[in-house]
Amino acid sequence: METPDSARQPVYKRVLLKLSGEALLGQQAFGIDPAVVARIADEVGDVCRLGLEVAVVIGGGNIIRGVSAASQGIDRVTGDNMGMLATVINSLALQDSLEKRGLPTRVMTAFEIRAVAEPFIRRRAIRHLEKGRVVIFAGGTGNPFFTTDSAAALRANEIKADAILKATRVDGIYTADPRRDPMATFLPRVTYQQVLEWRLAVMDAASIALCRENRIPIRVFNLLVPGNIKRVVLGETTGSVVDSGEPLP
Repeated sequence: METPDSARQPVYKRVLLKLSGEALLGQQAFGIDPAVVARIADEVGDVCRLGLEVAVVIGGGNIIRGVSAASQGIDRVTGDNMGMLATVINSLALQDSLEKRGLPTRVMTAFEIRAVAEPFIRRRAIRHLEKGRVVIFAGGTGNPFFTTDSAAALRANEIKADAILKATRVDGIYTADPRRDPMATFLPRVTYQQVLEWRLAVMDAASIALCRENRIPIRVFNLLVPGNIKRVVLGETTGSVVDSGEPLP
């Protein structure tokens, strides 16, 4: 007989959820789909009710990417700054949706925008998490030339997260993009070194190296499947995992 979710315990105490900006698009070509944000907020709420401490990092690709802006003639540093501001917009949208569901939330930015969010202070962020608040880290690392994957790895290490939950549009890690290559092979578990050597599209190399240094596992799963965030934190074999390759407990 299957154990109900209410009787099961999460395998993590504190996690960082990494969302791409594109995850907020839904069926739109640009911007934010309120229905998608609402669904994500519902799933984050389900996880919080399990007693988990949850932090979130969101990209800004649904609005603008620094690299794309640079290719269109905008200075790369200026484009990256625009991209970091886009992550603040997405973070505020998620905050609004979470708070409408009764979840206490804080947005913390890597650069100061005191009128709309708190500046990131590590000890304050940890205290928010300990008090049961969802903390959304916006503004990337606060520096150009770094991705929001780098921001996710950096913040996860700073708050001592037990795992990074990397939400994607595919079922996990593959040898190639399964949406383009029908011969792509699913990889349920790979090591940090394999990700770097095989150049797997999980996170950028700096992010992987930082997670390897501090042994933070990365769980990669399909956000489009309802309930997957909860399945991952409850320890179900959902998606793929990147870790040191040592035997699991």
